[in-house]
Amino acid sequence: MAPASIPNSLPTSFVVNSPNVSYTDDHITSKYVYRDAKVNLTPSGMTVVPTEKEYSFKVERNVPKLGLMMVGWGGNNGSTLTASILANKQNISWRTKDGVQNSNYYGSITQASTFKIGTDQAGNDVYVPFSSMLPMVNPNDIVIGGWDISSANLFEAMQRAKVLEWDLQKQLEKQMSALKPLPSIYYPDFIAANQNERADNLIHGTKQEQLEKIRQDIREFKQKNGLDKVIVVWTANTERYADILEGVNDTSANLLKAVQEGHSEIAPSTIFALACIMENTPFINGSPQNTFVPGAIQFAEEKKVFIGGDDFKSGQTKLKSVLVDFLVNAGIKPLAITSYNHLGNNDGMNLSAPQQFRSKEISKSNVVDDMVDANKILYKDGEHPDHIVVIKYCPSVGDSKRALDEYVSEIFMGGRSTISIYNVCEDSLLASPLILDLTIMCELFTRISYSTEETNGKFVSFHPVLSVLSYMLKAPLVPTGTPVVNALSKQRSAIENILRACLGMAPQSDMALEHRCF
Repeated sequence: MAPASIPNSLPTSFVVNSPNVSYTDDHITSKYVYRDAKVNLTPSGMTVVPTEKEYSFKVERNVPKLGLMMVGWGGNNGSTLTASILANKQNISWRTKDGVQNSNYYGSITQASTFKIGTDQAGNDVYVPFSSMLPMVNPNDIVIGGWDISSANLFEAMQRAKVLEWDLQKQLEKQMSALKPLPSIYYPDFIAANQNERADNLIHGTKQEQLEKIRQDIREFKQKNGLDKVIVVWTANTERYADILEGVNDTSANLLKAVQEGHSEIAPSTIFALACIMENTPFINGSPQNTFVPGAIQFAEEKKVFIGGDDFKSGQTKLKSVLVDFLVNAGIKPLAITSYNHLGNNDGMNLSAPQQFRSKEISKSNVVDDMVDANKILYKDGEHPDHIVVIKYCPSVGDSKRALDEYVSEIFMGGRSTISIYNVCEDSLLASPLILDLTIMCELFTRISYSTEETNGKFVSFHPVLSVLSYMLKAPLVPTGTPVVNALSKQRSAIENILRACLGMAPQSDMALEHRCF
């Protein structure tokens, strides 16, 4: 690899010329000093103590042959992502009423965003593709498979979804028709009754037998396609919240026992999560239900298998995490946030049931908490903006979701500011690239290890609860006792700076002292 030095170009690879980083054919190894500050609070004030901690990072450079298995493969997201990967792989173009459209991966941070690595001799910022920071899987090389409660092949599913242009669908008809989902799990108590007519492709038997069948499916998919690794993503219907019951799903031992006994409060998504953990396969939950009950999290921690969740952050919530962050940081006090959605895809139909909507409402409602808690000048302890979320099913709008937001804030001297936003977003075309990013980033983190003084120089994996994926997820799952960060800029910065640390580079800084002070 050669160093990137030409401004305004997009080099596909580069090396960091530093004594803190070394390259071999198999690994990139770096040393990184993490600087922070500890704050000691007392009744009379606070003392800030700068701290330093040295890390060593090791990144495996060999990119594996990767498989992605989606639960709900035959849904809008699954069929759209599968068709899009095929189209990109073959560089397919198609005609629309606006002219010729070419395949792309817009909306994916790994494939369509850039990364500032520094400045050149003239002080110009130099950017590289995000995917060039560390060796990452090329999405065109991912092998797709999965499960669905519907037996429709992927061409039929794509037709039903009505997301992609018809000219593109026709060009992919033969390939998509050959793809058919594996049977999945259907527990009528966990998803809306209106999904019953789709449920003709089911795994029968006890819950324990269903778990074992999913494990077998993962092994066979991996073997059949000659894969090195598999990532599983839940993109199926939103389930109702599972009750947390003592002796049932509160510990890993109780949860596994409850599955054996066929307890009614074990959700399909939790069965899939357990099967993946047993097969050393990362599992990401893209819906808002509480798949990761305490027993499931404990099991992942015991087996040291990555899990991530919950709920894809595609449109309205992503915008909310940006706007509220801006308002609070500007010293403006949001008083009320009202969000209204209507959509007509199958997700909308499922969410029309009260219990399933409640899962979505919970995932959307907590997105501003950390931003509010960060400003005690604006908000007293326990004070919080009114936050209302409404979702309605409207079949005629299809996948083109309508999202209306109103932000009422208190400004200078008791004044009021109201921001109203009307956002029309094609739901699956926003969610599909997130599945891609979650898959690629999750795989990358399986190849990163670190060591510190506490590990006695031994390289270990990141915590099984992969909170660094929060940028793509609406209700971020984090290790017990650690803070939840919802502000989008902080989530993106965390990803960037972890990748920079793996290359022995300092955190990204926009201080620009060379321009501001000299």
